[in-house]
Amino acid sequence: QVQLVESGGGLVQAGGSLRLSCATSRNIFSRYTMGWYRQAPGKQRELVALITITSITNYADSVKGRFTIFRDNANYTVALQMNSLKPEDTAVYYCNTNVGSRNFWGQGTQVTVSS
Repeated sequence: QVQLVESGGGLVQAGGSLRLSCATSRNIFSRYTMGWYRQAPGKQRELVALITITSITNYADSVKGRFTIFRDNANYTVALQMNSLKPEDTAVYYCNTNVGSRNFWGQGTQVTVSS
């Protein structure tokens, strides 16, 4: 069973920073690409960032230069460091992995950026 446990998130003013973390099992962490998606009210879920097991990364254009995704190998965790946050970054953020062509999601964590 694939478990993705998210932490972090919260309320921050524009220009501030937050870090999200997603913990999983060693099996998942060592074998599969993981990523972060977000969904704002009334909008579709969208990709924020991905990281492969060799730490190759991919970012949405809207977050390039502000967000960094990285792997914590000691704790089987993928983190998303979010800097220079904007009100339009407000959304529920979800950790994701794809195993056997099936998507698995964390429970979601709310990020709210006030102007």
